[in-house]
Amino acid sequence: MAVQHAAAHTSGTALRRTGTRRSAARHTADAVPTALTASGAALATARIALGAVFLWAFADKTFGLGYSTADGRAWLDGASPTKGFLSHVAAGPFQDTFHSMAGQAWADWLFMLGLLGIGLALVGGVALRIAAAGGTVLLALMWAAEWPPARHLADGTASGSTNPLLDDHVLYAVLLVALAATGAGRTWGLARRWAALPVVRDRAWLR
Repeated sequence: MAVQHAAAHTSGTALRRTGTRRSAARHTADAVPTALTASGAALATARIALGAVFLWAFADKTFGLGYSTADGRAWLDGASPTKGFLSHVAAGPFQDTFHSMAGQAWADWLFMLGLLGIGLALVGGVALRIAAAGGTVLLALMWAAEWPPARHLADGTASGSTNPLLDDHVLYAVLLVALAATGAGRTWGLARRWAALPVVRDRAWLR
């Protein structure tokens, strides 16, 4: 009888432990999708917001919406979207290079197509690796044009730089890479449909 009681007690204890483990496992399983959904939504929000930044810059420079581009100075009006910025570069070792690029048709087209392509890719959640690579190059050039390490401009006036390395261009580039690395286009995006396309399926770099 004692043996049977001990066996029953041991069996009951084991069942309780098993039940506890199963309950904990169910709790964990229930919690994981919520966490993944929350992180996916956060990344998707950041992705779409950053895409909107690029698309707004494209729209403002194309149509002259009156913010950074005045009415009548739009690309469609015949004005150059790069001349004003690049011709006024006044710090850093690449001043002459940027001055020579200012207003060039090829520079205008590359800049504007870059803004449009990166913006559409981010909002749509597709080709994020290409967008991250192209966006990082574009942002690096813009960083070099502003040259935050300089405390003074070529004429000796204060540059207004608040940090010699990190500015919004660097942060945007880091965010682009993070979005591509985490596959942020799967939430609120077309990443899965894009990845299923035959031309994309066998070429990971297109994702």
